[in-house]
Amino acid sequence: MAFDNLSSRLQMGLRRLTGKGKLNENDIDEMLREVRLSLLEADVNYKVVKKFLANIKEQALGEKILKGLNPGQQVVKVVREELKKTLGDEAVELNFKSSGMTVVMAVGLQGAGKTTACGKMALFYRKKLKKKPMLIAADIYRPAAIDQLVTLGKSIDVPVFEMGTNVKAEKIVTEGLKAAREAGCNFVIIDTAGRLQINEELMKELQNVKEIAKPDEILLTVDAMAGQDAVNVALAFHKDLDVTGVILTKLDGDTRGGAALSIKEMTGIPIKIMSTGEKLDAMEIFYPDRLADRILGMGDVLSLIDTVTENIDEDEMKSMAEKMMSSSFNYNDMLKQFKMIKRMGSISKILGFLPGMGKMKQAISQVDDNAFDKVEAIIYSMTEQERKHPELIDRDYKRRERIAKGSGRSIQEVNKLRQSLDQMKASMKQMRNMSETDAMRLEQQMKNGNFSGFNQGRANKGKGKGKGNFRY
Repeated sequence: MAFDNLSSRLQMGLRRLTGKGKLNENDIDEMLREVRLSLLEADVNYKVVKKFLANIKEQALGEKILKGLNPGQQVVKVVREELKKTLGDEAVELNFKSSGMTVVMAVGLQGAGKTTACGKMALFYRKKLKKKPMLIAADIYRPAAIDQLVTLGKSIDVPVFEMGTNVKAEKIVTEGLKAAREAGCNFVIIDTAGRLQINEELMKELQNVKEIAKPDEILLTVDAMAGQDAVNVALAFHKDLDVTGVILTKLDGDTRGGAALSIKEMTGIPIKIMSTGEKLDAMEIFYPDRLADRILGMGDVLSLIDTVTENIDEDEMKSMAEKMMSSSFNYNDMLKQFKMIKRMGSISKILGFLPGMGKMKQAISQVDDNAFDKVEAIIYSMTEQERKHPELIDRDYKRRERIAKGSGRSIQEVNKLRQSLDQMKASMKQMRNMSETDAMRLEQQMKNGNFSGFNQGRANKGKGKGKGNFRY
């Protein structure tokens, strides 16, 4: 996951303060040393690090914090706010025209993921804002760049305008914009040429394309793994093109975080979009406050809610919730539930949004993102009657044996699926019986990342306190 090392080091430094009832200047200095090391290891620009630490120290040594209640928690709040400010403070979305055609020009060096980002952008805004996109293939130098964009376009059903590699980029953009207007497209993304390094020839061509296209946005694609080198790249492109925003790519890799934490502070260019995975639907608006929360292990519930609402219909969600709370929940319902979850992305990605999961990185990294496919194979091997009536499988070993052979899975896996269904039913029954007080306590513990030790309410009435059995 992105920012793993930075996240771990920052949390370790702050954890030393949160349990203390009183703080002094030595405590603050010790924490700041840990924060400084974590930022430098993440390849954050040293000027950004210096300013970041100075701002934190000034606020953390204030009388209000040192003499106030829970000073450690207040320092964490200060770090969060400063982290958010360094990342950009507020989300800055793309500048779409209220009517007519919005043109985006994507620029960047080779290898930053620019062409893939163009495809992701087309899919993202078609889903999010119901735009009608077209891609223009204007990278005539990189081998297979045009073929790559055409393939991406076909996979997401978005038209791609191309004229091969023997036509100048300026001509391709001129004809492409004309074709987009004729096709009634209202969102055009131009995939321009990149280079291994910035040179005069590249910038001249990009300036010509800018003059022809008059883009509403010029987005620089930056590899999140580039560290503070990304600052120099951004400054060079900005000088010649007046870049309006950054697309941060490869945030799913072993990202140190230097680029994300340096660009806005050093260049003034806002990060507008981030790519969070290899799949074409793995793109998000860049929210500085949400990323700050993720880095500090506080989760990102708002992004999880966005992911849910973008992929699951409200009526569908309501119907599933009602079915789950009933006593007739069966394998068909489980299958529908899994399909809904799969639309939101990988299991590890969803778990990463939850508060407290930063402490369980190793467990999340071992989550099998293909687990749903294996379960689906087992359920599809059942007859319709078996799916509707789980008890048929429960009392007949031969049925389970047949299902295991048909799905290519083991008897043990079929039995685990049966247990999972029973556990889900038991959990739903427990939730139906849970008092309002218990529900509020559970919600608070989940926010704090504490998944055990809560009173199970009426389900345990007369049995003392129990521990929640959370599985993922």
